Amino acid sequence: MSYTALYRKFRPQEFEDVKGQEHIVTTLKNQIKADRIGHAYLFCGTRGTGKTTVAKIFAKAVNCEHPVDGSPCGKCPACQGIAAGTSMNVIEIDAASNNGVDNIRQIREEVSYRPTEGKYKVYIIDEVHMLSAGAFNALLKTLEEPPAYVIFILATTEAHKIPITILSRCQRYDFHRISIDTITDRLAELMRTEQVDVEERALRYVAKAGDGSMRDALSLLDQCIAFHLGEKLTYENVLEVLGAVDTEVFSALLRQVLAKDVTGAILTVDQLVDQGRELGQMVNDFTWYMRNLLLIQSADDMEDVLDMSAEHLAALKEEAQMVEPETLIRYIRIFSELSSQIRYAAQKRILLEIAIIKLCRPQMEKDLSALNERMDDIEQKLESGAFVSAAPQSTVSPVSSGADGAGTGTPEKPELPKAIPEDIKQVMQNWRSVISEMGGITRQYLNQAVPTLGPAGELLLMFDDANAFAYLNDNKAGCIDHLKEMITQRCAKQVEVQLRLNEGGRSAANTVPDLRQLINFDIEEENF
Repeated sequence: MSYTALYRKFRPQEFEDVKGQEHIVTTLKNQIKADRIGHAYLFCGTRGTGKTTVAKIFAKAVNCEHPVDGSPCGKCPACQGIAAGTSMNVIEIDAASNNGVDNIRQIREEVSYRPTEGKYKVYIIDEVHMLSAGAFNALLKTLEEPPAYVIFILATTEAHKIPITILSRCQRYDFHRISIDTITDRLAELMRTEQVDVEERALRYVAKAGDGSMRDALSLLDQCIAFHLGEKLTYENVLEVLGAVDTEVFSALLRQVLAKDVTGAILTVDQLVDQGRELGQMVNDFTWYMRNLLLIQSADDMEDVLDMSAEHLAALKEEAQMVEPETLIRYIRIFSELSSQIRYAAQKRILLEIAIIKLCRPQMEKDLSALNERMDDIEQKLESGAFVSAAPQSTVSPVSSGADGAGTGTPEKPELPKAIPEDIKQVMQNWRSVISEMGGITRQYLNQAVPTLGPAGELLLMFDDANAFAYLNDNKAGCIDHLKEMITQRCAKQVEVQLRLNEGGRSAANTVPDLRQLINFDIEEENF
């Protein structure tokens, strides 16, 4: 006999087997016991929550010869025929492929015939929102005044697409998303029946991946069992099969982002790609991970909302203290935008790497949250003494005084020193070509620098922009090492390069001599 998928093998056959929809099951059983059965029902809810299953159980219950507390007995010929799919009293229609007027007209003709056996003819129309406008209009009259022996059950995942004229003629039942605990308990029960050894942590992750759908969870579990057939199904096995990422990786990635460690974060992504992890799923999971951190920061009693073990909750609380809420909101916004972009992208890895760089480099964004993060970063560096000022290296001519002794002139532009080392001259003659070889953000920041001569004859780069200075001074992504390498290639000499932040009131261009004037001087001399 061929293998039967778990979600088909363990499809509920009685109301008592339906999990997570007690509000609907109780109502339907009471209607059957009180003989207050309606003529049209609308079952709404997301995929895999039991709409079609409950419809079939209800069809069996209304035709059952010996119902038990409103639930079908499962033993009479009517119940067995409906369960086997051979009963003429239950007609299932897929509205996705039978959505025309002619299909509905055929139903209107069939309802005039009484059932050959049992009490009711039950029409189950799945994905009813797919019917055309003409088909809905053709269904109206029959749906409003059907024969006493006909019941319509309409199932849909998108109730908002159904005309109000149809909605007003049906009893509407909304199927809830099934909780993680309910799905986990059901999976554990089925695994005991199947005699499969599986970790509870693995079942819980599968239940979470099912996203409120019992059918999806069973399909994922079926896939994991098949991959590791004959072995104990562990949490790591499930992550491997589903291409998911453990929360420990998210913890490490978040710490790298908070430390502005672009290289480390990109290497983490490389490892995930090498392990075959699905990047779209990784983006969604990391977004939820940051969402959980934000919820923990927002209130103290979030255990029930987060639905996780005490061990994971304690780890999250520790990490929640490491990051500000505004920063988390910016991270979540960036990854939420990425989640919608990466789904159909051809280069998912590139989009993910760009998003991670955005997290590490708030200066790449111009919104208020990014600006606040940049200010916090500068304040931390000031407190740690990362910004060290130095005395001006130039001699500025005194300002002329007026008759009253007050300064009335303007400060003169600093002049170039007369004794400039030859290697520095050669560097400045090749300065533009050297900068052109640098990366985008490094090139942009180097163009803001004023190159001058240091006290020991080295090349000194003065900055007015604190962000530019901080980025280059920290040698992010090896930018300064690359600069020195390019200078060596162009000039065949190794030149010492120093960086300094200008903290005076005047700009660096008016504080120190600009060695770039050497380039213009040499060009004019050659033309002469």
